[in-house]
Amino acid sequence: MTSRNFQIIYLLPNLFTAASIFTAVISITAAINGDFEKSAWLIFLSLVFDGLDGRIARLTHTTSKFGVEFDSLADIVAFGVAPAMLLYFYVGQDYGKFGTLVMALFIIFGAIRLARFNVMSPNVDPTVFIGIPIPTAAIFVSIWVLMFLRYDSLNNYNWLLLVGTLFISLLMVSNIRYPSFKKINLKKPMLTKILIALISFSSLMYLYPVEGFTLIVTLYMLWGVVRAVYTLARKRLPLHS
Repeated sequence: MTSRNFQIIYLLPNLFTAASIFTAVISITAAINGDFEKSAWLIFLSLVFDGLDGRIARLTHTTSKFGVEFDSLADIVAFGVAPAMLLYFYVGQDYGKFGTLVMALFIIFGAIRLARFNVMSPNVDPTVFIGIPIPTAAIFVSIWVLMFLRYDSLNNYNWLLLVGTLFISLLMVSNIRYPSFKKINLKKPMLTKILIALISFSSLMYLYPVEGFTLIVTLYMLWGVVRAVYTLARKRLPLHS
């Protein structure tokens, strides 16, 4: 491989990172202009680009410290600022200072989550996340905005979006553990279960794309909280001989 070709391959993952930022900026513009559905789906597109940059870097062996830092800065724009702006212009501005506070805390806690991840990642079990990852929090905000847009009957309860986002913001900086799915056990006993889960997931997405994804993301959020409460309760139960 020539030196020129190597340089092009080195730039490729960073181009996908830049695409994630660019898509997020378009999402912010759409939110300002009141096109909330477009804004929400563009955050999903940013997630696709964000997922591709790391995988391409690993496949082409072009990972670098610059790429890691660039990716973190992209994440705060794509999954911090963009969903916060979507939330604010959709519902937050109707609730004055409280709406502004929720938007600000989502971005601040998202930045703290990214900084903590960058510091801790070499020493953390790759099968778990400590706290909700910021991309997952962004998807939570986006998919619930889509749900409220789809069902007019929910508009009377749009304040729940702010409360839910505040709760998710706290989960980002919590010590609650969530499965990362980075390393899935592909041994034969697990293959059938994984196949059934994928078929069920695909069927749900086909029939009810927004509703199905909303259910799955919300259950994922609640799973960590319920598991943490259950674990804490077991520790506090008196031991019987």
